[in-house]
Amino acid sequence: MAGPGVAAPKLRFVPKKERERQAAEKAKKEADELQRKQEEEARKKAENERQWLAKAEEQSRQRELERAPQRAPERPSERRAGPKGSSGAGKREPRMSEEEFERQQLRERYLGPEVNRHSNFSAAKKRKRATEFKFDWDEAEDTTLRNDPLASTATNGKSNSNSLNGNGSADYFSEEAEEAARRRARKIREQYGEDGPELARQFMDNWYAARDQARGRAQRFGFGKRWNEKTLEEMQPRDWRIFKEDFGIATKGGSIPNPMRNWKESGLPKRLLDVVEKVGYDEPTPIQRAAIPIALQARDLIGVAVTGSGKTAAFLLPLLVYISDLPPLGEMNRNDGPYALILAPTRELVQQIESEAKKFATPLGFKVVSIVGGHSLEEQAFALRNGAEIVVATPGRLVDCIERRLLVLSQCCYVIMDEADRMIDLGFEEPVNKILDALPVTNEKPDTDDAENAQLMKRYLGGRDKYRQTMMYTATMPSVVERIAKKYLRRPAIVTIGNVGEAVETVEQRVEFISGEDKRKKRLQQILASGEFAPPIIVFVNIKRNCDAVARDVKHTGCSTITLHGSKTQEQREAALASVRNGQTDVLVATDLAGRGIDVQDVSLVVNFNMATNIESYTHRVGRTGRAGKSGVAITFLGPEDTDLYYDLKQMLTKSTISKVPEELRRHEAAQQKPQKGGYRKDRKLE
Repeated sequence: MAGPGVAAPKLRFVPKKERERQAAEKAKKEADELQRKQEEEARKKAENERQWLAKAEEQSRQRELERAPQRAPERPSERRAGPKGSSGAGKREPRMSEEEFERQQLRERYLGPEVNRHSNFSAAKKRKRATEFKFDWDEAEDTTLRNDPLASTATNGKSNSNSLNGNGSADYFSEEAEEAARRRARKIREQYGEDGPELARQFMDNWYAARDQARGRAQRFGFGKRWNEKTLEEMQPRDWRIFKEDFGIATKGGSIPNPMRNWKESGLPKRLLDVVEKVGYDEPTPIQRAAIPIALQARDLIGVAVTGSGKTAAFLLPLLVYISDLPPLGEMNRNDGPYALILAPTRELVQQIESEAKKFATPLGFKVVSIVGGHSLEEQAFALRNGAEIVVATPGRLVDCIERRLLVLSQCCYVIMDEADRMIDLGFEEPVNKILDALPVTNEKPDTDDAENAQLMKRYLGGRDKYRQTMMYTATMPSVVERIAKKYLRRPAIVTIGNVGEAVETVEQRVEFISGEDKRKKRLQQILASGEFAPPIIVFVNIKRNCDAVARDVKHTGCSTITLHGSKTQEQREAALASVRNGQTDVLVATDLAGRGIDVQDVSLVVNFNMATNIESYTHRVGRTGRAGKSGVAITFLGPEDTDLYYDLKQMLTKSTISKVPEELRRHEAAQQKPQKGGYRKDRKLE
């Protein structure tokens, strides 16, 4: 180093080429150093991976030993054999890197060790298993003994039902099942050696115990027997539900008794049952099964039933039981009026009820009198001079008798309104209210829960009178009928039979599109001349003057004919119905006067020459055939003037199981929706 006095050396100029050479050498050194470092790092990484892999293999062996602790230790020969000793030993897992191993350790630490790593189960299989439920037995899951007759019977013989037979034991406890169980026991005895006999004995003991338990349960609850095979004491609530479903019975109200299954269980007195048998009523109809037990408990009742269901006997028989407990009519009380009053909308229906009532009342010593228009008041007053227990009347004529003091209702305690909806349709609401208001009020039922108590309602009031009992039978329940029922009935039981407002299921309804009177008369003659239908036959028209015209055309077919309409006198009406009922006349041509309540037996055919003015009248016309369980046919001629009824008619035909909807009616525009403006045409006054 130069002293203080020595001058600093001059800077040496480095040529460009020298600078480039030095830079190249420096870059080469840096590259060599970087390569050396990378090789060193790779060597260290490979050494670490070998260490981690050795550690992972050691932990894997430890886990395998922990998972299979009961596996027998390998023999030395097997250990020497190495991977060649078994088919699965040659398969080694692929090596994991250090990062993969660390991730696996963390996953096992927090999520647990992986199990079934080599399973071929997929998420798709899991979804399929969760969404599909197999109802059939999968033979791959069968765990029973192979070649076992009982197992093969259970797997392949699906005919072994779990239902109960008539003896109360299940089908799988029948004699065939017992024999199969014995074969199973023999198989167990042969397969299990020394323990076989004991296991076979236990198997049979368990089988017999299960059979006895099933039989006892079936006998205790009556399983396997229908309601008609059981005694009354064996009937369970389930049996009564099935019974009601079989007969289409629906009830509403409190404390309603079960229906009767036959006449012997009806609770009617023996002398009345003898009369029922003599009249020829073998089996009660659904309305009789449900209504009679209720009425015998002195309950008010609303019966809603299809036409031709036997409603008359349903209210007559309880009525006769009721008045049998009252003092007989004599000099002291015969002028106080009848015990029972039956109201009906038409004269013909009144006389029909009177005729039916006399069948039951006369043998018991009771008198029945009818009061209808068309007969002189003096004649009816003469019939009432000695008193009558039962009076059957139309509302209008009965009001006349009350106002003229020919009849009083001082001791009337049983009131029946038949065809109540029709009475309202005919404008009898005011007369009906007058009649019901004229009844005594001292024996009215309380409008409380006591009205549902049979014991309280059956007792006498003051030692002589009984609570008034009111019953109403109707095919529909319009608001006016509901208003009357609410006013005069106390906590009534409601019985509904079948589908209200529908024709009975025994009537096949046919529809033909024929416009014009001449074409309809020609078609009617063809139907009557075909010989397909036996008399009596009823033909309905809408207006009175058509009756005689249609009747004349019917006579051309050789059939005897008679007409029935509002212009006929009472004697002519009675004669017309009598000639049809007696078989003297083949065809009855009538207006809706004969559409309700008129019972002519064995009517095979009803022809609606003119469609009814409303669907309710159509239902009652159709109900003149197919009565008392017999089959019948109803043919209706339709025209453009009947479009307002197409929708309801299509609905009624659709609900019938034996009727078909013609394609023309099904596709017609008017049959697609119910008319919106004003509903149907107003029903004409009964003619």
